[in-house]
Amino acid sequence: MAKSKIAFVCDECGADYSKWQGQCSECGVWNRVRELRLSSAKPTQQQRSGYAGEPGKVSSLADINLEALPRVSSGMVEFDRVLGGGFVAGSVVLVGGHPGAGKSTLLLQTLCYLQAQQGGQGSLGALYVTGEESLQQVALRAKRLALNGDQLKLLSATAVDEIIAVAEREKPKVMVVDSIQVVHQADIQSAPGSVSQVRESAASLTRFAKQSGTVLILVGHVTKDGSLAGPKVLEHIIDCSIMLEGSHDSRFRTLRGSKNRFGAVNELGVFAMTEQGMKEVANPSSIFLQRSENIASGSVVIVIWEGTRPLLVEIQALVDSSSSGHPRRVAVGLDQNRLAMLLAVLHRHGGLMVGDQDVFVNVVGGVKIVETSADLALLLAMVSSLRDRPLPRDLVVFGEVGLAGEIRPVPSGQERIREAAKHGFRRAIVPYNNAPKESIKNMDIVPVKMLSDALDAVD
Repeated sequence: MAKSKIAFVCDECGADYSKWQGQCSECGVWNRVRELRLSSAKPTQQQRSGYAGEPGKVSSLADINLEALPRVSSGMVEFDRVLGGGFVAGSVVLVGGHPGAGKSTLLLQTLCYLQAQQGGQGSLGALYVTGEESLQQVALRAKRLALNGDQLKLLSATAVDEIIAVAEREKPKVMVVDSIQVVHQADIQSAPGSVSQVRESAASLTRFAKQSGTVLILVGHVTKDGSLAGPKVLEHIIDCSIMLEGSHDSRFRTLRGSKNRFGAVNELGVFAMTEQGMKEVANPSSIFLQRSENIASGSVVIVIWEGTRPLLVEIQALVDSSSSGHPRRVAVGLDQNRLAMLLAVLHRHGGLMVGDQDVFVNVVGGVKIVETSADLALLLAMVSSLRDRPLPRDLVVFGEVGLAGEIRPVPSGQERIREAAKHGFRRAIVPYNNAPKESIKNMDIVPVKMLSDALDAVD
């Protein structure tokens, strides 16, 4: 038996240590250093001499074929948008999300579509590997969703060697492993789901996908803080990382790409969970703008840019007198630290004191905003709630706010304004440098340079 080497790896940043320690000295996170066992195989005679295998072929940059890689459509426009146009042969896609978000449902629909497109002839075979559910449970889900998956091949296995052996025999073009946290390798003496098992299992499956040209889709769990479970190095192995987000009290799900070697990052796809499975939403702005007839104070519509398209969402703010000596600052769908910074800017450059007020802000529809274009809209929503003055229903706002109170431009400003005009908005408060040179029909544009200018525009 070959001895196994023991290392200790941080789940957060991937730093390794020779012994366990409570805090990672690289990223400063506590209690994230895990034991990692690596089996060391006995070296061959070639490896002892310092060389193994054939020499690699060196190519010049001009000799590399720049033709577009053929893509395989998933059957859903929103899914293809996040993927960058579809699946690429030999790519590894990681789909993460909370339990019950709809990961298995979405992927089962995708595989049934791919198999049905080829009539079950095997030219584009699909293999669904389940390690958490039985084959009967997967079949019952397909029957409940009324999917045409009679020719879809299923495998219930958790051993990586068995999965690869079956895949080499069946030769699927697309394979789903549900999930990476339950598969294991026999030569690693640790439980499934541990750092060493997830790391080595993903590496073996990725190696098979690259060598065979199979599209590999890995399903991953998330931790209680919303991050992907497993070692940080897993995100470097894969080609595309996608998170399926959504609350249990809402039927809408958002599919967001955080890494994509074959397309744009931060793309957003919107789905609705129905009795027939995941249904894509062609016009997400119409869903997030389902506002009541009587607009209350503290509500405003913004235009955010998700990947390659604009999206209209509503921001709500509630500013109320605090009953305790420590006012609360709660942000749902926005950065908590940025909210505190904007409150300081509002006090310094807007002349409004909210230090004794509770501030609650929320992005309607469960959307998470990661860009800075929502700064100006958030400030105006808080001012509207503080003064109890509703903003106009046909008003749209976007712009980044600096610490000096200046309104900075944001990318794709004119495209945002045109998208708002398509949905019936007639007035827009935008940064001065984002104002279009030519007027837009039925749209009154108010360019502002400072925060005080924006406050005067809504008085």
